[in-house]
Amino acid sequence: MIQDAPEAQQEGRLIVVSNRLPVALDADAAGHPRLVPGSGGLVTALSPVLRDRGGIWVGWLGTSSEPEGLSELVAKGNIESGYTLHTVGLTQDDIDGFYRGFSNEILWFLFHDFILLCNFDPSYWPSYECVNRKFAETVARLASPEDYIWIHDYHLLLVGRELRSLGMNQRLGFFLHIPFPPVDGFLKVPWRRELLEGLLQYDLLGFQTVRDTTNFLRCVRLLVPQTRIQGAGSIFTLRTADRELRVGTFPISVDFRGFAKRAASGTTDVFADQISRSLNHCQLILGIDRLDHTKGIPQRIMAFGEALTDHPELRRRITLFQVVVPSRMEISRYQSLKEEIERVVGQVNGRFTQPGWTPVHYMFRPLAAPELVAYYRMADIALVTPFKDGMNLIAKEYCACRVHSDGVLILSEFAGAAAQLHRDALIVNPFDIKGIAKAIHVAFTMDPSEKRQRMRRLRRAIQRNDVHRWLDNFLRAAFARTMSDFRRTGDFSPSYYPSGSQSDQETGLS
Repeated sequence: MIQDAPEAQQEGRLIVVSNRLPVALDADAAGHPRLVPGSGGLVTALSPVLRDRGGIWVGWLGTSSEPEGLSELVAKGNIESGYTLHTVGLTQDDIDGFYRGFSNEILWFLFHDFILLCNFDPSYWPSYECVNRKFAETVARLASPEDYIWIHDYHLLLVGRELRSLGMNQRLGFFLHIPFPPVDGFLKVPWRRELLEGLLQYDLLGFQTVRDTTNFLRCVRLLVPQTRIQGAGSIFTLRTADRELRVGTFPISVDFRGFAKRAASGTTDVFADQISRSLNHCQLILGIDRLDHTKGIPQRIMAFGEALTDHPELRRRITLFQVVVPSRMEISRYQSLKEEIERVVGQVNGRFTQPGWTPVHYMFRPLAAPELVAYYRMADIALVTPFKDGMNLIAKEYCACRVHSDGVLILSEFAGAAAQLHRDALIVNPFDIKGIAKAIHVAFTMDPSEKRQRMRRLRRAIQRNDVHRWLDNFLRAAFARTMSDFRRTGDFSPSYYPSGSQSDQETGLS
């Protein structure tokens, strides 16, 4: 049971701080700059809380060059979103050192156990500190003593430390959307103590899984041994030499009702009919991922080819649709990954393609929300096999869209979602190509009644623990507040953007 935080304030706004704002800079047909809604679970969860309640969202727009008229664009965005957007401007040096460097060449790979891909360039650390200071200074200018400040993800681990150094005594919450590494991995960071002591400046630290919470506590015991740790279950209390904080497990989820409603809509019917005509009576296996080394995409496609080798009866009866959403294409390592995926797709198709049947359909582009939901609804099998993920909301989105309670979820044991969904998903080791191939055959041949039983239980679990419950649990533990406590001043029907629907904005949600 989640306990309320002590000494709650009676009034105050929620200030959300994340690397990216919930809007992105784009251009219209005439080339004029405009702001468009962002994507991902964080936008889905928090926009309804902030809208028309005086909330504030602080973040970066994703560019080093601010277009003419940006202040007018942001003012328009404030009106359309119903809350206040505040931008943190980053220079190209900031982007290179803080964002591409420390955040994505060190923390991203390290926290996902890809140690050998880390680039521990010493110049990245001062840039990371500098940008975290910029975020903190922006928050300090905006916050009043009664406000609640909630900071998100690996880009901003030090914002709490910087806020404390600026004399900010407000209650600070922090949620990590990606995994927290085990001790032997975290010890490899040259700045491990600074990062850990920075995290101890928050009042509540939230992690996705018990495994992540345990990894963090073990690091604290080793590197800050004077810290006293008490508690069990989902919440622990830590006492350092000068302060007390809490650490808890808060698995994020999706807007179950919103996805189910969208999946049953007429718009989805149109896209679903188009997909159905393209299948030629084949079962559809669906993979949707952002381009990243952590997702295990080449191995998944190889496993599909292995299934066709081991079980010839699957040929012409099953098709893999693999969607890869472009990401970080300016980095050569990601370009090489794209080339590897395309090579493996070519190998499988070259070996097994027959007239009227192509085994793998590969798309390298984002999907619009209605198209994505239609693929979820039409897929007989979802293949979600990351090497490691904080949660992976694709798995939950798929189940939420299975409005007929059919379909099979094949899920990596190293995705955070496996902790909640392991009883009714087919759990696989993403490194075991033969094992994934076997799971594909099991899913294809599974009795329809067993499929329905499994999917009903999966959907009930996700519906009970949807994104709104995650939000209330964290707010209650951090600030003794719930979503309803931030009083709304206007009417609002929340929109939502599936996490696989647009190019990832580096929130780490999927």
